[in-house]
Amino acid sequence: MNETIIKRLGNLLSVKSLVTLALTVVFAVMTVRQAISQDFMTIYAVIIAFYFGTQSQKVQDALEGDK
Repeated sequence: MNETIIKRLGNLLSVKSLVTLALTVVFAVMTVRQAISQDFMTIYAVIIAFYFGTQSQKVQDALEGDK
């Protein structure tokens, strides 16, 4: 169980994850201040889509590897 937690924390510290988390914090702050620009929304949507797309692909590849 400890190995799983350590592995997940290590994955969380990847550059891609850090950028996504930082942008999410900025998005939350801008939402509270009601200062979100259309340009930021476009960039944020692309990055989030990329992040979850790659995560989904990893899961799908892992499932296909088990067969």
